[in-house]
Amino acid sequence: MAWLMRLGALLCTLRVGLGSLDPGVSVPSASHNCPQECVCAADLLSCVGLGLQDVPATLPAAAAAAELDLSHNALQRLHPGWLTPLSRLRALRLGHNELKALGRGVFTNASGLRLLDLSSNGLRVLGRHDLDGLAALERLFLFNNRLAHLDQHAFQGLSALHRLYLGCNELASFSFDHLHGLGVTHLRTLDLSSNRLGRIPVTDLAALPAFLKNGLYLHNNPLPCDCRLYHLLQRWHQRGLSAVTDFAREYICLAFKVPTSRVRFFEHSRVFENCSETLARASLEQPEEQLHVQVGRSLRLHCNTSAPAMHVAWVSPQEELLVAPGSRNGSIAVLADGSLAIGNVQPWHQGVFVCLATGPRLHHNQTHEYNVSVHFPHPEPEAFNTSYTTLLGCAVGLVLVLLYLFAPPCPGCHRCCHRTCRCRRWPRASSPLQELSAQSSVLSTTPPDAPSRKASVHKHVVFLEPGRRGLNGRVQLAVAEDFDLYNPMGLRLKAGSESTSSTVSEGPVIT
Repeated sequence: MAWLMRLGALLCTLRVGLGSLDPGVSVPSASHNCPQECVCAADLLSCVGLGLQDVPATLPAAAAAAELDLSHNALQRLHPGWLTPLSRLRALRLGHNELKALGRGVFTNASGLRLLDLSSNGLRVLGRHDLDGLAALERLFLFNNRLAHLDQHAFQGLSALHRLYLGCNELASFSFDHLHGLGVTHLRTLDLSSNRLGRIPVTDLAALPAFLKNGLYLHNNPLPCDCRLYHLLQRWHQRGLSAVTDFAREYICLAFKVPTSRVRFFEHSRVFENCSETLARASLEQPEEQLHVQVGRSLRLHCNTSAPAMHVAWVSPQEELLVAPGSRNGSIAVLADGSLAIGNVQPWHQGVFVCLATGPRLHHNQTHEYNVSVHFPHPEPEAFNTSYTTLLGCAVGLVLVLLYLFAPPCPGCHRCCHRTCRCRRWPRASSPLQELSAQSSVLSTTPPDAPSRKASVHKHVVFLEPGRRGLNGRVQLAVAEDFDLYNPMGLRLKAGSESTSSTVSEGPVIT
């Protein structure tokens, strides 16, 4: 099978080669609109590592290029409107060049751009209009430059930005209150690591929404050893925010405001021993509201703000932006008053819901957070009915008492139950006397005169002595067939095979 495939490929190659020899057939050149030494493949235009000092003048006129890679060159400037031929451009890579500034109108014709890489250049300042025309931009890479100043509205038009990387620069300050014009509705990652941030407004930092705190990287900055900042970052660390836990060793502060007095936040906290926890936690972030809901129940969350809001949006635990009418799968609805409603709560609804409210009287990033915990219903134990149990116990006790009173366990072994009842003994077929003792026997010698008369209580005791040593003290009792139970005087005793005279002595009368 493999050799057939190779043969087919060879025949296809020969067919193309033979076809190209035909003078009547012309094969279109793939590099007709491609700049010299660049690579054009499908929707990719790559001019990597060519040492270019300027943008190629002959960019492809075809609108098929969706990605342009000019990285690892020596570009020093960009001309306004240079991206006009590339109307379908979605990704632009300009990293590892020598750009010192951008200028106004550089990205005017790049309204569809989603990714812009300006990393590893020599940019020092980012002006107010340097990034105009990038309304659809989602990822912006500015790390490893020399940025020392950002205009207050440098990111004003980037309303769809998801990730902003400003690490490894020379920034000494950053406006966390309005994020230099950024909107927090879509922003998930803000990398400010490895800069020169020495003054951070803790109140503005605490007011950021939870999903942005999880993606805010401040490690490897000369932060001040401030009690409030320490307790805030410590709380983020305890909550498990990845931006803090993943780089815990790289969070440092200056103990004595000199570069050589760096102290690691989470490993050596003795510098904060004198901090008052109550004072340090004052005016910091308010904890999210804890809610517990059962699977299958309904839930409604209200966006509580200090003033009426014109626009309300929500962010789900899966970082999905929720606006009216609701989520993509339809399980979450955003109502007209801005509240969020879940008709049938499921386990994937567990997490932090963040409300974003905007308005003329509100701070643009005023938020309210709900931490929703979803649990399954626990089966309720059956109630223990004490009334039926008590009634059953009384009935069983009554039955046992009646059995004890009216049904004696052995009616033939007791003698008239201490004279309270009259017992009637029935003669047995084998013998009227049972288990006669070898030494004595108690017999009743006075029968009753009549059935209505009480039996005499006088009894005679008969002492029987063994008549012969050969019986080893045993006495054999012989009873005649016509023996009268009420006249035991005719009792005959035999020892062995011989008859012995019976001696009946009147004993003391037992009452």
